[in-house]
Amino acid sequence: MTRCRLCGSEAMASVVDLGATPPCESFLSADQLDRPEPAYPLHLRVCTDCWLAQLPPLITPEETFTQYAYFSSYSTSWVEHARAFVADAVGRLPLGPDAFVVEVASNDGYLLRHLVDRGIRCLGIEPSVNVGAAAREAGVPTLTEFLDPATGTAVREEHGPADLVVANNVYAHIPDVVGFTEGLRALVADDGWVSIEVQHLLTLIEENQYDTIYHEHFQYYTVASAIRALASGGLTLVDVELLPTHGGSVRLWARPAEVAGEPSARVSDVLEREKAAGLRELTGYAEFSARVAKVRRDLLRFLIEAAERGETVVGYGAPGKGNTLLNHCGVRPDLLAYTVDRNPYKHGRFTPGARIPVLPPEQIEADRPDWVLVLPWNLRDELVEQLSFVHEWGGRLVFPIPELSIVEVER
Repeated sequence: MTRCRLCGSEAMASVVDLGATPPCESFLSADQLDRPEPAYPLHLRVCTDCWLAQLPPLITPEETFTQYAYFSSYSTSWVEHARAFVADAVGRLPLGPDAFVVEVASNDGYLLRHLVDRGIRCLGIEPSVNVGAAAREAGVPTLTEFLDPATGTAVREEHGPADLVVANNVYAHIPDVVGFTEGLRALVADDGWVSIEVQHLLTLIEENQYDTIYHEHFQYYTVASAIRALASGGLTLVDVELLPTHGGSVRLWARPAEVAGEPSARVSDVLEREKAAGLRELTGYAEFSARVAKVRRDLLRFLIEAAERGETVVGYGAPGKGNTLLNHCGVRPDLLAYTVDRNPYKHGRFTPGARIPVLPPEQIEADRPDWVLVLPWNLRDELVEQLSFVHEWGGRLVFPIPELSIVEVER
């Protein structure tokens, strides 16, 4: 990678090199196990001019998102997060009966269904055929397209400008940052609002959340780099919220530059935090690679020692981040017998690279393993409660990030 995709600079510095892995959502069917499986370098770099952290665009969004294995509605806490956001936005903006809301990367309608319930006109723009179909079946109007300036303009001409455009967990997923941002500006009314949620690079670095680095995520934002990205499409950041979702995210509130006004004090506060953490100089990234290596050693040590004691370890969840972790650590079925997931789309398939079987959640209670390795660690509170039954037979939960930890719950 020689040039920054946002500012064009050639001043690119290495942050962490995780080797080569397959795309994290390319789960394998049984008949694919004897076929070659492509793997791509996973090397995060940062531009020392605009400080956008990024991966080279080795795969295209079309390869990943046309058929997608992730359905948002299978996370109870994420659906509740969406409901709370809608309730807040309706009052904050406000959104009346004549309002129009567009969500980009609307997945299976997990968020827009709350607007449908309120009788507010809305539209999802979702590139994945299978999850978009699930949204339409649930009564959420959904267009199967990728967002670019042409799509944004076409939607505006057909449906009118949007009072609110929502883009949750998608701003990292597009290699053409400028074109996507221009698409957001084409969608939103000249006096409208754009709300973007994206993982915060500050938390990723501070909390050692390296497993959220995968090929679907082309870039990783600080608020400082997000300001520059938004400006590339004619949007200005006016407010920011720090969120606990995905281990630490930011909600960016932006408006067309012509009506934006001065940013809130919260924007200045977060910019100061990022500066204090050294994220606008290379010192802030210097120790990250060493801390990543320690996660790998600690997890492998735990799994190997459990195997030598004759103990069974299985996984819970099959998220994309889990596949970064498993492949970077070299975990295979001899150390992790299987993992389970609530999403039936993944049942009977195998994780990319590691080839670990994905089974229904009921398998854990049937087998009563000694240990359950929780791969979606960002849902820790939700999953500790869901998996409390594991302790009925003396099983224990293990969380690998930000450092290896064992959850002991009294029976």
